[in-house]
Amino acid sequence: MLGSSSTMGAASSWSRAMLQISPYTFAALGIAIAIGVSVLGAAWGIYITGSSLIGAAIKAPRITSKNLISVIFCEAVAIYGVIVAIILQTKLESVPVSQIYAPESLRAGYAIFASGIIVGFANLVCGLCVGIIGSSCALSDAQNSTLFVKILVIEIFGSALGLFGVIVAIIMSAQASWPTKEV
Repeated sequence: MLGSSSTMGAASSWSRAMLQISPYTFAALGIAIAIGVSVLGAAWGIYITGSSLIGAAIKAPRITSKNLISVIFCEAVAIYGVIVAIILQTKLESVPVSQIYAPESLRAGYAIFASGIIVGFANLVCGLCVGIIGSSCALSDAQNSTLFVKILVIEIFGSALGLFGVIVAIIMSAQASWPTKEV
């Protein structure tokens, strides 16, 4: 019995700590994660695709310009993160000091935070997916040029993962509404 009461005390101290962090801090972290992790995913995908593209272009130089579409798909992942970060930034509103820790403020901060995490990590995975498929596309195109379009279709489906993250983040951020008047 004594162990359960100390566990409950620890849990309540964590929940108290979480409630003492400003909702603006959560919102700012969500916006930073949205753009930062999306750019990380894009960079990682470009690294994977670009290294394979350069290596395969030694054997078949004709693939260089055609396979740049894979790099563009990876760059789109970063653009998704920038777009969502701008949308989330517009959701921030000034709140009276007495309302900073109101339930509505906490909900808005958590919604923006969750939206940033969703789009950031969806774009991280999307960047890796598109990068790996783009790498495969470059290597297979160097061997057999008829495979390019077939693999490009798969790459388009892989890039849809990032769009799913953007859509879910926009839906989540719609929940962010800050209190406007003093109580």
